[in-house]
Amino acid sequence: MQPLAGEDLLHTRPHPMHWLATATAVSAVIALSSFFQPAGATATAAAAGTGAGGSAPAAPPPDPARVRFPVDCGPNRLDVVRTVSGDLDGAGGTQTVAEVRCHTEAGSPPSAVYVLAQPTDPKAAPRIVATLLAPDRRLSVQELALDGRTVSATVQGYSSPDVPRYLPDVHTTLKWQWRGGKFVQSELPASTATEGA
Repeated sequence: MQPLAGEDLLHTRPHPMHWLATATAVSAVIALSSFFQPAGATATAAAAGTGAGGSAPAAPPPDPARVRFPVDCGPNRLDVVRTVSGDLDGAGGTQTVAEVRCHTEAGSPPSAVYVLAQPTDPKAAPRIVATLLAPDRRLSVQELALDGRTVSATVQGYSSPDVPRYLPDVHTTLKWQWRGGKFVQSELPASTATEGA
């Protein structure tokens, strides 16, 4: 006897046991596939937490907030105004260049610029490894930049004690680069207000 059109055969109708058996089989295949991964899959997962090329992730730059700078501000606080970070000596580490100055509400207090390095103990405070600009030079930094391994600072100051403190008349750019185991400074010719007139 031929079945009527549209009528399913009894053995082709899905039963709950069919669904349960299918689900169990699919779960078993997924579980087994996790044991048979390609060799490269494990290496990729292990390298996922490392930096580019499988190297260890780069350490964060030294934090100037953890440093005691040799600047006497009296009752005023010391402000970290600007920072730049990079591998200044080409040895693969990261140093921070920090501009600091005493806090003031007006005027242009002198700046100091220091290079900070992190000791091998990450819990230790960063240490000052070089003074690029001492506060006794009486220069105020306007811009601080890092181009490759060259640090540059646009500064302003005063040509004499007679120049009003609110009107700096000397403007120049200082540059430092690591050479022969130390930072070597080069300076562009200074311009004064009278030269620009």
